[in-house]
Amino acid sequence: MHTRNLLSIKDLSRAEAFEILDTARELSRITDGAIKKLPTLRGRTVVNLFFEDSTRTRLSFEAAAKRLSADVINFSAKGSSVSKGESLKDTAQTLEAMGAELIIIRHGASGAAQRLAESGWINSHVVNAGDGTHEHPTQALLDAFTIRSHFPDQPDSHRR
Repeated sequence: MHTRNLLSIKDLSRAEAFEILDTARELSRITDGAIKKLPTLRGRTVVNLFFEDSTRTRLSFEAAAKRLSADVINFSAKGSSVSKGESLKDTAQTLEAMGAELIIIRHGASGAAQRLAESGWINSHVVNAGDGTHEHPTQALLDAFTIRSHFPDQPDSHRR
């Protein structure tokens, strides 16, 4: 897969989407067994940058990153300098200065994840964990994963 960021489900080719689903299925099989943690992201820092509340989404990303041995920083806008007017740019640059290599962002404003990824403010990878009513590509992938797990006998037509 060659995509640097995940901002929209439309950014993924069919083959890339199936590659993600195949990888998720394999990781699920592994972590359901005796091995609960993999060293895949050891030494990497993942930030959950949440400007709006979402317990399931934040905890899902946190658990996944920890299962892959990443260092995880959870950032909530409530109780932070954002409440005093700190900008998205300043917040992201501060987190990157702390070692963030992947920023998972949940924001109420449509297009916030794309702005962060394409602004040139940071070099970190960006994953959109929901931006207003605009995009939620990780939820779309989770939905596809769930459907696929309930209908495992369907042929994978992407293999053609």
